[in-house]
Amino acid sequence: MDLKAEFNEAASAAAAIDWGNTHEKAVNLFETTIRHLGGLLSSYELSREPALLQKATELGEMLYIAFDTPNRLPGFWLNFDDALKGKQVAGIHDPSASPSSLVMEFTKLSQLTNDPKFYDATDRVTRFLLGIQNSTLLPGMWPMCLDFQNEAVHDNTFSLGALADSLYEYLPKMHALLGGLDENYETMYRTAADVIIKHLLYRPMLPKQEDVLFLGDARVGAKIELSTESQHLTCFAGGMFALGGKLFGIEQHVNIGERLARGCGWAYSAFPTGIMPEIFDLVACPTLEACEWNETLWKPQNNQKLPPGFRHARDPRYILRPEAIESVFIMYRLTADAKWQDMAWDMFQAIVKYTSTELANAAVDDVTSTETSKTDSMEVSYS
Repeated sequence: MDLKAEFNEAASAAAAIDWGNTHEKAVNLFETTIRHLGGLLSSYELSREPALLQKATELGEMLYIAFDTPNRLPGFWLNFDDALKGKQVAGIHDPSASPSSLVMEFTKLSQLTNDPKFYDATDRVTRFLLGIQNSTLLPGMWPMCLDFQNEAVHDNTFSLGALADSLYEYLPKMHALLGGLDENYETMYRTAADVIIKHLLYRPMLPKQEDVLFLGDARVGAKIELSTESQHLTCFAGGMFALGGKLFGIEQHVNIGERLARGCGWAYSAFPTGIMPEIFDLVACPTLEACEWNETLWKPQNNQKLPPGFRHARDPRYILRPEAIESVFIMYRLTADAKWQDMAWDMFQAIVKYTSTELANAAVDDVTSTETSKTDSMEVSYS
């Protein structure tokens, strides 16, 4: 896009950041890593501006302190006072994605600085995940929350949505980042993917029988129960399956990835704004094959006058999520099929139409109505 002046202005501002100048008493380790550290590393790789790598290294050194716990697994928060006093401990009920999703940024920082300590720190988390993967209540998957302090598993809910998403997303990406040198990422991906396909994947009952898939949650009690409530966050899985399928030669996964990505694209187009909601529910077919549309089964469950197939949109907001468009982008990169460009363009136009402001973009309250209002909020991931 040749926006060099704008980039240079932003890079100069980033290079002037003083990480020590804050009134906060703690920072969210996960968010600071994937947003701030990840953004600096990406900006450096695009520009090769040394000041950006220097600033990323400064931040990485600060975040590295979070691993100073008795078992070297970090907590959800990096509390500055606890760190100073040597009192940090890992959490006993933390989101599984939190300590598990630091690995790409820390690995890339090690690669760029030739300092292995950052990779080594997050590799300890990977070894923990590998060790417990087959001993959870749904063997092969990790639950939404884990006891990192005692290195134990208690939770019975399994999801690719909030609290767990990027743990799974990063498995094939880490394999690629390491050039396949650590075979454990392939092992972990294959094992998890088999369970996801068996227990979380579903095909919705739709009037036109579109060949699309979505992901729900699994809860383990006396039996394994599927909740078909789906989240925008899970839209990353289309790209994950497609990338994993290509990297590891699993054609079934490429097909599943395409159907998942197509599902999110279809969900965007189904609503009057051209944008899908944050959380919604669909009527599931008995299998992943097509099933007949049943108006009688669907209609009594639709209380919000939603498009056919949708039972509810429990959270009708759009908060500038990137997961769906990322999967569409990955599908285009893998296939070079122009249909993905067309889908992405439709999604982009709808997002611009309903989220644009004079300064930037804003979340919207209700994608089920063209009369929706904006919220004074913009996620860092959108920028």
